[in-house]
Amino acid sequence: MAKYLFLAFSNPIPGREDEYNAWYDAHHVRDVLDVPGFVSGQRYRLATTQFTLSQGEPAQRYLALYEIETNDLETTYQQVLERLGTAQMIGCEAFDLTSLQALTFEPIGPRITPLVTS
Repeated sequence: MAKYLFLAFSNPIPGREDEYNAWYDAHHVRDVLDVPGFVSGQRYRLATTQFTLSQGEPAQRYLALYEIETNDLETTYQQVLERLGTAQMIGCEAFDLTSLQALTFEPIGPRITPLVTS
């Protein structure tokens, strides 16, 4: 089974951050995980400290990171699109859709961890 990382960078509508976060945590992550192929999801907020080589202010302050395992990524994404805006995947007016940047990555090498020495 092929594995992917799906990263969704976004922002709330200004002044509606609490509503955006409540919807994301209570509904959206779980709705996405109901789609076959999505195996985990976790949300992140932009840290106050950034790597020093970064330039300028990032466009998005929030990240939803999902792990996907599927042999048919197109069908997995088609199911997401079919559910958007329905009772299976309700929307939120506090979500700034103009800020959304969604990217999919696939591994090109093994996962490497630090060597443990005694």
